Amino acid sequence: MTMDQDRRHFIRSAAMSAATAIASGSGPFSLPIVHATESSPISWKKAPCRFCGTGCHVQVGVENGRVVAIAGDQDAEVNKGLLCVKGYHVGSVLYGKDRLTRPLLRRGDRYEAISWDQALDVIASRIEAAPERFALYGSGQWTIPEGYAAQKFMKGGLSNNHIDPNARLCMASAVTGFLATYGVDEPAGCFDDLDHCDVLILWGNNPAEMHPVLFSRVVDRRSRGASVEMIDISTRRTRSTEQCQHYLEMKPNGDVAIANGIAHLLLKNGTYDRAFVESHCNFKAPNPDKPNLHGKSIRFDEYRQLLEPYTPEYVEKLSGVPAEQIRMLGDRFGNRDLKITSLWCMGMNQHTMGTAINTMVHGLHLLSGHFGRPGDAPTSLTGQPSACGTVREVGTLAHALPGGRLVAKPEHRQQTEAFWNLPEGRVNPKPGYHTVKMWEQFCTPADQGGDIDTIWVQVTNPGQTLPNLHKLFNAKQGLKEKFLIVSDVYPTATTQLADLILPSAMWVEKNGVFGNSERRTQQWFKMVEPPGEARDDLWQTLAVAHRLFDRGFAGMRDKEGRFLFEVVDDSGTPVPAWQWEHYYDVNVDKHLFEEYRPFTRLKHKDLAPYDEYVRTRGMRWPVVEQSDGTWAETRFRFVEGYDPYVEEGSEIQFYHSTTQDHRAQLWFHPYEPPAEVPDVAYPLMMTTGRVLEHWHSGSMTRRIPQLSQAMPSAYVEMNPDDARERGIHSGDQVVIRSRRGELKLVAWVNGRGRPPRGTVFVPFFDETLLINELTLDALDPFSKQPDYKKSAVEVTKIVTVHDKKE
Repeated sequence: MTMDQDRRHFIRSAAMSAATAIASGSGPFSLPIVHATESSPISWKKAPCRFCGTGCHVQVGVENGRVVAIAGDQDAEVNKGLLCVKGYHVGSVLYGKDRLTRPLLRRGDRYEAISWDQALDVIASRIEAAPERFALYGSGQWTIPEGYAAQKFMKGGLSNNHIDPNARLCMASAVTGFLATYGVDEPAGCFDDLDHCDVLILWGNNPAEMHPVLFSRVVDRRSRGASVEMIDISTRRTRSTEQCQHYLEMKPNGDVAIANGIAHLLLKNGTYDRAFVESHCNFKAPNPDKPNLHGKSIRFDEYRQLLEPYTPEYVEKLSGVPAEQIRMLGDRFGNRDLKITSLWCMGMNQHTMGTAINTMVHGLHLLSGHFGRPGDAPTSLTGQPSACGTVREVGTLAHALPGGRLVAKPEHRQQTEAFWNLPEGRVNPKPGYHTVKMWEQFCTPADQGGDIDTIWVQVTNPGQTLPNLHKLFNAKQGLKEKFLIVSDVYPTATTQLADLILPSAMWVEKNGVFGNSERRTQQWFKMVEPPGEARDDLWQTLAVAHRLFDRGFAGMRDKEGRFLFEVVDDSGTPVPAWQWEHYYDVNVDKHLFEEYRPFTRLKHKDLAPYDEYVRTRGMRWPVVEQSDGTWAETRFRFVEGYDPYVEEGSEIQFYHSTTQDHRAQLWFHPYEPPAEVPDVAYPLMMTTGRVLEHWHSGSMTRRIPQLSQAMPSAYVEMNPDDARERGIHSGDQVVIRSRRGELKLVAWVNGRGRPPRGTVFVPFFDETLLINELTLDALDPFSKQPDYKKSAVEVTKIVTVHDKKE
């Protein structure tokens, strides 16, 4: 079996071996994996997968009111019938034995079950007492209607911008990178680039485990005889490395130096695309007097001069990558006969220079002209199913409004107030707190300036995923004036400190719309009932809003005095959707989606009518109506012949350019070292991340027996030489310490990944082993995204009685 065939075999066999275990009934909530057929007694319906940002479509098999089978959707362009091991098990996430089924209110050291009516009163009273001290924390797991309702509730109802998502922790630097380069967010290309590229460059990411279905598209091409060169630029060897012809092992923050080194060579060798640059690009550098995403304009000769020091030899000193490999990258980008796709995810985003390196990789594609053809694209991937559709497009961020608008811009506030029929001035012009600041204020006593008293958490688990947990989450304990509300489906690290827990419906227990990493908007319908009294997050938001409306809270009325979330049926009669028994009398998702659609046109992110998504496996925006009444998606943005908003004869047009001249910005940023580096006390550099079997904090995947058995707990991955120096072997219990905390883990030497000397890796999926108690909370200055990849630590062996006897 060749390496290429082996990778394809791995994806299928990993999923199907787990499927065998499921079908044999080895788990308490096991589902068979089967192919959907018309003759099956099972009812099959479409839905996007609940996990990552790839947006694979699944066929969900329902029988007797229960999800009983999962199949890959053969009609879906994204995955073409293939799923990863998590996707084949996605139906099982509904059936963990410890599902939350009743609202629970903390009374001293215990929880008391209360009614939903009581729970709504508790939340409404907290808001009424101090609406300006209330915050809402969500995620890229919000559906588009859920996120839109949360936006409207906070910014239109409470005149409060303290709403932010966990996506601030994972893709905020990708956003600021797109904005600083093109003036508008999200990729110009799409997943189709993987089917056309000649060279695939992985910038600090591991798609073999994190986005395996996408990675398989390239591996499959090679197994069919296509020549695709793969280059892995990373701080450790991973399963992705196994498929790559080149592995460039870099020091932390080395990617910034590497990008400058490639640009240096393109100019030095005269292999940059002069015509493309002169027609479509401006040059920018940071403005130290006024740091922002606009920077300062520089001339081409200034750009060249700034890059002059970044010779291959100097880049080798900064990055650890040999000069010859830097020259190899320069040669690839300098060859216009090749089509190059760059992929990245958390390695570039969770970075104190995250915005900088994002703009610089975009810049390499612009400088070299590797842009605008299928297969020539810089592409950021996301880890959550609707980080793009909900967070980035709906704008559930402390500084944003729907459709790419900003709270700080008067015209954007006026447009939003008009769409929502609000009195002038309702939308607050001051941005709210970003995620790290929000939780810092919440965990600071009120008498010491902590001005957030109540946080409502929906669809995320900050008690496990925030950095520096002792400071940003655990410090809440004992602060009596602070009140934490958590809507979730299972007990988590976050619910442990919650004062009010609300049981939520999930995935196909409700209607939904997601937006994936390639701008594809995907819809599904509710298929099964949630357990007990669990209810939709969207209903929860509407119900709290109406409870405030009933109490006379002015913000929950529009300027005509109507309820802010009034929903009407086909005859125009208002429906009391805030009452659970009437919530599904109408399609509230459709109502809110259609209300949101006009927002999308400002930044040319046009969405089709809701019913168009019902009949498709998703469409990539902008989706524009044609003369015959059909709706057409856009595969490639800014490119004539693909993008309907590019003017005829322009070829390439960056129509949201920050310089308002239809040009993209080509940035220089100088190399800077990491915020924390190893020293005598903490001589190792730790990075964190995910594993194939588990998704994010593991609150869903750890409840699937086959996945949990395959990867039962967290570990510390060590280099053999570092382990040998400390007398550590695989399986030994060790203590890992940072300046912020310590944790006992099992060591894994020469395991799945291979960290270089002086580095360790720890996954964050295990709620019993919270590695984020050790991670640094240093931020990118523009995106405010934390750097989880570079924390100085030491690892020591725990000496046992057996060791002492030896």
